[in-house]
Amino acid sequence: MDVNALIDHTLLRPDAAREEIERLCDEAVAHGFASVCVNTCWVPLCAERLAESPVAVCCVVGFPLGAMATEPKAAETAWAVAAGADEVDMVLNGGWLKSGMDDAVRADIAAVVDAANGRIVKVILETGLLTDEQIVQACELAVEAGAAFVKTSTGFGHGGATVHDVALMAKAVAGRAQVKASGGIHTAQEAESLVAAGASRLGTSSGVAIAEGRTVEGGY
Repeated sequence: MDVNALIDHTLLRPDAAREEIERLCDEAVAHGFASVCVNTCWVPLCAERLAESPVAVCCVVGFPLGAMATEPKAAETAWAVAAGADEVDMVLNGGWLKSGMDDAVRADIAAVVDAANGRIVKVILETGLLTDEQIVQACELAVEAGAAFVKTSTGFGHGGATVHDVALMAKAVAGRAQVKASGGIHTAQEAESLVAAGASRLGTSSGVAIAEGRTVEGGY
């Protein structure tokens, strides 16, 4: 299994420095990762540095809470795409989901999909805050809104990817979208178990360690 090709090489710390982002890009090229995943302020730098490579530029939107209003979330997406983003990982509005505001959740995702103008959109559910029933409902709304992926977690404080959640999400989308596992993936064994459960993309800050067969503690 070529796990490297499934990895979104991630650096989302608020204090990440320019040299770290540049190193992230160079590591992604060296190891054949699918993308780098960064905050939107770094999209122009990554787009320039990766212009001659097959590595995609992925960014997060409405991150990490997802609780911003729809218009600014869509505006951040449009800005990122104009700046060179190939993929957008948006955070679902969990409060709206738990309130039964399905139309608002669907419209929120659809607005980002529209602003992404054909780019891949992944919807972060933050599964650690949801019941199984809410995870299934969120997956359905994401599919209805046109998202290409559903994603487990932000990796910022509410648990990470589990085999149970990935399998549940894969069953819920039933081939209509793909599943990205993210949060707490530190070893090749963990990565492979999540792929076996149904993930076709992996978000991790431990990509280099995974590629080199090492184990690291902590990180996204």
